Amino acid sequence: MKEKLLSLLGFSLQRDNLKTEIISGITTFITMVYILALMPAMFAPLADYGFPVHALFTATALSAIVGTLFMAFIAKRPFGLAPGLTLNTFFVETVCLALGYPWQFAITAVLIEGLLFVLICVSNMRQVIFEMVPTPLKYAFAAGIGFFIAMIGFKNSGILAEGTIFNHMETLVSPTSLLFLLGLLLTGLFTVIRIKGGLLLSIIIITLLGLPFGITAVPDKLITLPPSPAPLLCQFSLDYLFHPDFWVVVMTMLFFDVFDTLGTVVGVMASSGIIRKNGRIPHMRSIMLSDALATVSGACLGCSTVTTYVESATGFAEGGRTGVSALVTALCFALSLVFSPLFLAIPAAATSPIMVVAGFFLFGVVRHIKLTYNLEAMPAFLSILLMTITGSISDGILTGLISYIILSYTYNFMGKLKKSKRISQ
Repeated sequence: MKEKLLSLLGFSLQRDNLKTEIISGITTFITMVYILALMPAMFAPLADYGFPVHALFTATALSAIVGTLFMAFIAKRPFGLAPGLTLNTFFVETVCLALGYPWQFAITAVLIEGLLFVLICVSNMRQVIFEMVPTPLKYAFAAGIGFFIAMIGFKNSGILAEGTIFNHMETLVSPTSLLFLLGLLLTGLFTVIRIKGGLLLSIIIITLLGLPFGITAVPDKLITLPPSPAPLLCQFSLDYLFHPDFWVVVMTMLFFDVFDTLGTVVGVMASSGIIRKNGRIPHMRSIMLSDALATVSGACLGCSTVTTYVESATGFAEGGRTGVSALVTALCFALSLVFSPLFLAIPAAATSPIMVVAGFFLFGVVRHIKLTYNLEAMPAFLSILLMTITGSISDGILTGLISYIILSYTYNFMGKLKKSKRISQ
């Protein structure tokens, strides 16, 4: 029975290590668990418009569980899924607050966007989108995401103010920043000497060290009963489909969802060596399909777009390669429904160093880019740069693709022009 379940998750007793997969899944969860606290905070402005914020914690956990289970059993890869931060902002700030549409309008848009994403995944369009990305750019996406996730780590630690500028000296020597730096030293050391589970061990050590400094919050109680998600379930209205702005919102969500997922998956898997010589990634169709189905199920639960988390890179860094890791992540989210005070007490100083080290692993793929061949190197550089400074994976992807197309077309056109001149002479 155990072997059958493991095989359903893509696990092979001859190739994979169960302990490694379990540690990988726990590590991914710990670096993602912040979303449970962040979601209600991000949607709080909608409380005055009738949005049941109290139900969002449970809906977020359930959407992460269902989405990650899709990834575990359909794609058999160690990715964690949950509502995405970029589209959370678009949902709340743009659709509801700026444009003034009810939150049910946005939820309906998420559902339709997810269904369209499913259609893309089961059609040839998915392959067209994937193959339009040249292999050098796939490696550039990995390196760019490496810088991106490392910057998130520094920002969350408090070392960086507003994401890009070093904070004042008094902040740099605060207990939080010092614990972050100690955690960075530990994770770096554990990585260099190749300690299995070193990233998770570092999180535990820093969390415990944070107790006497008040950085690790001591929960009043360990067990809580989650609020009912019922007020958020299936709050759709097909009347919105006939509103002209509705399809603009849907296509915007679809664009960000497809390209953010594509960039995250390609980047993380390329950095882990799971990429073929022709640039293709095994099980890409099932990975994208899992993400699309997660968006549909998340909409039914009342959440914004559910997407593949870049924090999954931490699980890959721990050695996770199969759906067992994703299953463990999903089970941890299930436990969080009851033990949420315990998981939410883990400070950013403990998880941020893991993000930085995961970024280091992702960055390593730049060795596959021909830096002496400017036609490849320039678009790759622009993609990495824009992904880092804008904090948007999709912006980096678009910049890389557009620059590659323009440079390639111009280069080929000039080559043909020179050739025709030589022939005419």
